Amino acid sequence: MSYSLADVTRVAHTLWPLDGAEAWDAPGLVSGDPARPIRSIHLAVDAVADTVDEAIEAGTDLLVTHHPLLLRGVTTVAEDGYKGALLSRLIRANCALLAAHTNADVVAEGVSDVIATRLGLIDTQPITSNAAPGTGVGRVGRLAAPTTLGHLAHTMLALLPATASGVRVAGDYCAVISTVALCGGAGDSLLRHPLVRSADVYITSDLRHHPAQEAREQALCGGGPALVDVAHWASEWLWLEPAAEQLRKALPGVSVTVSELNTDPWDFAIVR
Repeated sequence: MSYSLADVTRVAHTLWPLDGAEAWDAPGLVSGDPARPIRSIHLAVDAVADTVDEAIEAGTDLLVTHHPLLLRGVTTVAEDGYKGALLSRLIRANCALLAAHTNADVVAEGVSDVIATRLGLIDTQPITSNAAPGTGVGRVGRLAAPTTLGHLAHTMLALLPATASGVRVAGDYCAVISTVALCGGAGDSLLRHPLVRSADVYITSDLRHHPAQEAREQALCGGGPALVDVAHWASEWLWLEPAAEQLRKALPGVSVTVSELNTDPWDFAIVR
């Protein structure tokens, strides 16, 4: 069976409905002829030079990324800027581009769900709920058996691909952890949410100094979670293979591959 880009886009929007996206987001089809046949799809977290090279060199018909290339408004796609250069290369290579961002965060089997599943959480629920049952931002659940904060941090380190920043932790290494709140990608907006505040630990990415410090001081004063900060790219990379498997099932005969490239922006860290 053959599929057009329009067919594949409809499948993607069924798996990750656009109405689940945040108002500020820009998911969906970025470039490509809807009538063009799609025989191969490549998934990556980011549309950057390395992943675009990878997709083009493999002769891929469609690059699906988690992060939208054109998330912020642009006034030019001239090739002296990297966004214009990448988009032009994809168009010349007849490789379409589609993004599934916050609409892929909130769904069942989405970014946060995948992390919760890999951690073995039970009785999970979204931190913030959408209209559809079981959907929403982040997840909170219980570990099958209590562990320590230090052991959980080591579990996250083993679960995620290696990055320069590794896993940062705020809290007592020996603290007992039973309930876990988490949000793949940047999640400091949820630090004050009651489900996060009542959890033993909150796992997310891109925690900034002041929000993290305020959360820890509040925990000392009136209770609150320990914090585990992991690399943004790494937390979302885990979603790619489950997403690829969903596409394979929905589009039999289409080759769906996942990028192994590390597109975390940090190359190394120096500590003492």
